Amino acid sequence: MSRIGRMPIAIPAGVTVDIAENNKVTVKGPKGTLERVLPAEMDIKMEGSEITVSRPNDLKRMKSLHGLTRTLINNMVIGVSEGYEKKLEVNGVGYRAQKQGKKLVLSLGYSHPVEMEDPEGIETVLDGQNIIIVKGINKEQVGQYAAEIRSKREPEPYKGKGIKYADEVIRRKVGKTGKK
Repeated sequence: MSRIGRMPIAIPAGVTVDIAENNKVTVKGPKGTLERVLPAEMDIKMEGSEITVSRPNDLKRMKSLHGLTRTLINNMVIGVSEGYEKKLEVNGVGYRAQKQGKKLVLSLGYSHPVEMEDPEGIETVLDGQNIIIVKGINKEQVGQYAAEIRSKREPEPYKGKGIKYADEVIRRKVGKTGKK
């Protein structure tokens, strides 16, 4: 039995969950509303202030969908109640980030500044000139946008210049040494 799939999802105060036909789950909370159509084979039940997910049989596909469905609903509940955020650090001489309205302008050593428009439902906040915080209620979108920002200049292994996640550790390499 799936250990994650079996665990009930507690619904915090101020969050409402609506399960429609075809397993369309809508979660409303203080930070916003998320909706998603989940696999129709899974049986999603609401009992009081918790949700349980069960599977019809023990086929490999059902087992894998069981844990996934439970995690997706849990991520939606956490998203509308607390929200998600990812921190990025810009490292390097002359590398910096600026905000212009809903645009994030990055100076990353290219001949031109890199401009990125914040997607719908995602907000970027600057902490100083070199820390970018990506916030939103949808975990998937927050992670995707953070990855797109990072891809504009990934950290390199020699000096560690580039954009990295705050909790990421860059494996450093030793540079070449001169001939004697």
